[in-house]
Amino acid sequence: MSALRDRMNVYFPPELLKEISDLADRKGLSRSAIVEAAVTSFLSPDGSDRREAAFGRRLDRLSRQVQRLERNVGVSTETLALFIRFWLTITPPLPNDAQAAAQLIGRERYDGFIEALGRRLQKGQSFLKEIPEDVPSVGDAGRDDPSETG
Repeated sequence: MSALRDRMNVYFPPELLKEISDLADRKGLSRSAIVEAAVTSFLSPDGSDRREAAFGRRLDRLSRQVQRLERNVGVSTETLALFIRFWLTITPPLPNDAQAAAQLIGRERYDGFIEALGRRLQKGQSFLKEIPEDVPSVGDAGRDDPSETG
């Protein structure tokens, strides 16, 4: 400890003083050393820059996660809409006398679907992982396709 130190009396709420004491005990330091380090960090000009950089990195990571979620929800929604449109287009209505048998078969097929989905998810497989991240936009889709004439 340096002899060139000025004394300062400060007052802390009891809860904060207990936290300082607990931290000092855990770290094997004096309470003065803990308070000095905290004040030094607070007054450090690069301390706020480091905090801002850390917040920036966290916000960037959260933004990327939200973008992936938006993409996945969009892909899922479009997939479902496309399937429903396709199914409604190709599936003729059933006559009344065939509806009971169709419902039974439909329940069996649905149960099989749920089992297959469960197995796939247990293996960590995902339809969304099969879709490339860099799929060209609708306007760009036909330009690079040699089968397109135009």
